[in-house]
Amino acid sequence: MTTAVSAPGKVFLAGGYLVLDRAYTALVFGLSARIHVLVQDIDTSSGVQLSEITVSSPQFRDATWNYGYHLTGHEGGIEVTQLQGFSFSIYVTCVFSPRLMNCSRAYLSDPYSSLLSLSSSPSATVTSRNPFVETALQYALTYISCVQPAKGIKPTSVTILADNDYYSHPSTKAIAADSKHQFMDFGVRLQDAHKTGLGSSAALVTAFTGAILSHYLAGQFNISTDEGRSKLHNLAQAAHCAAQGKVGSGFDIATAVYGTCLYRRFSPSILSSIGEPGSPGFATRVKSSVENTSESQKWDVEISKGKVTIPNGMALVMCDVDCGSQTVGMVKKVLEWRKQDPADSKALFDELQSRNEKLAEILSAGDIEAAGPAFSAIREKIREMGEKSGVPIEPAEQTALLDAVTENVEGVVGGVVPGAGGYDAIVLLVKDDKKTMDDIKEFLVKWSTEQKSNVKLLGVKGEMDGARKEDGELYGSLFN
Repeated sequence: MTTAVSAPGKVFLAGGYLVLDRAYTALVFGLSARIHVLVQDIDTSSGVQLSEITVSSPQFRDATWNYGYHLTGHEGGIEVTQLQGFSFSIYVTCVFSPRLMNCSRAYLSDPYSSLLSLSSSPSATVTSRNPFVETALQYALTYISCVQPAKGIKPTSVTILADNDYYSHPSTKAIAADSKHQFMDFGVRLQDAHKTGLGSSAALVTAFTGAILSHYLAGQFNISTDEGRSKLHNLAQAAHCAAQGKVGSGFDIATAVYGTCLYRRFSPSILSSIGEPGSPGFATRVKSSVENTSESQKWDVEISKGKVTIPNGMALVMCDVDCGSQTVGMVKKVLEWRKQDPADSKALFDELQSRNEKLAEILSAGDIEAAGPAFSAIREKIREMGEKSGVPIEPAEQTALLDAVTENVEGVVGGVVPGAGGYDAIVLLVKDDKKTMDDIKEFLVKWSTEQKSNVKLLGVKGEMDGARKEDGELYGSLFN
C-alpha cells in the first residue's frame, strides 16, 4: 500500500513584516505547486525485523537518506540517526523490549556474512544531512510512539517529489510522468538547487509529516478533518521551527496545511517550551502540543479560511526574477527600525494593516475595479517602510517592473513584491485566460532583454486548497 500526501507552496500577498507581530495579520495564498510525499512499507523476510526508514528525492543527485530509530528513556521520544551508505546491502535489526521500538541491542549485518561494525567499514560513504526531513521524521515518530505505544513502527520507504516550479533549473528530462504529473530531473544536488521562493521547506515538512501520520496512524489520523488539520499544523510547526533552529511566524506552515488564509501568528512560547528531542518528558510535551491539551501553552494561532478568495475569472501568478534576497538581514533591519522609532513604525504598520484588510475584502467581493488601486495603496506604504528602515522591500527595479507590466499588459490588474520583499519575485493578479498569460510572457521576454535581467512567468497559480491525501496508487504507477 502506498500512502501519498501533498502540500502547497505559498505566496505572501500582504502582511510581510506585520506577520511577526500578533497584533497584525497576513494575507497568504496557497499555490498549485506542491510537494508530494509517498510512503510504502518495506517487505521483509519472515522473522526479519528492520528498524530503518529510507527517504529519497529522485529528482536530485545523491538525495537518499537512511535512518535508524529507537525509543529513548525518560519519555524522551524517538531518537533518529542517519545511517551512512554502503556499497552492499545492509540490514538493521533490533531486539525489541515490550515497548515500542525500545532496542536493547542493534546490529548492522551483511546477509552474506557475520556481524560487522558501521564505523570500521572502509566502504561507507558520507551522505549530507537533510535537517528538515530528519527533524520531521523524529517529531512524527515521537508523536506516533505516544499515540500507539504498544505497536511497532514498521520499516518504510519514503519518496519526495517536487512540482517543477519550486526550482529554477532548466530540465527537459522527466523522471516520471502520467496524465496528471510530470516530475522533472533537476540534474543537481539538492543543496545546489536554486529555489524560486515558493516555500518548499514548509511544504516538504507538512507533506512529509502528513504522509507519515497517515501511514502509521491509519484509522486514527484523518487529514481531511478539522481535528486532523489542527494536529498536522501543530506538529509541522514544531518540526519546522526545530529544523530551522528558531521559532518563526509560521505563516508558511499554516498555508501548507490550510491553503489560502488570513493568518495571525501564534505566541513563540508555545513551541519554545517543548524543549530538545531526547530530553526527559519531550514526548509528552510534543503530544500535548499536537493535541493542544496543555492548559499553560494553548495554541493561540488564528487561521481564517473564509475571509479571502481569488475572484472568479482571475488568477494569482508569480514571476521569478532569478535574483535572491537576504531575507534574514532584511527582517533584522526592519525590527531594528521598529525598536528605534516605535511610534512612527506603529502608525505605519496600523495603516498598512488597514490597507491589507481592505484588499482582502475587495478580493472576496470580486471587485476587480477596486483591486488595482488597493494594490497601489499597499505598495505606497511598503515603499515608505523600506525608505524609513533602509531595507529594499520594493526596490526601484521592482517598482519599474510592476508599474510597466500593469500599465502595458491588458488583463493585469496589479501586483506586489511578495513577503519580505526584495529582488527575487513579484506576484500579479491577472485575468485567467491564455491571451493574458501569453502577453505577460511576451512582455517579460522583452523586458528581460532591455533591462539585461532574467524575469519569467512561473507556471504556478494561486489556489485555495491546503494539504491533502492523494491517490497513492496513481503515483506508484509512475515508477513501475
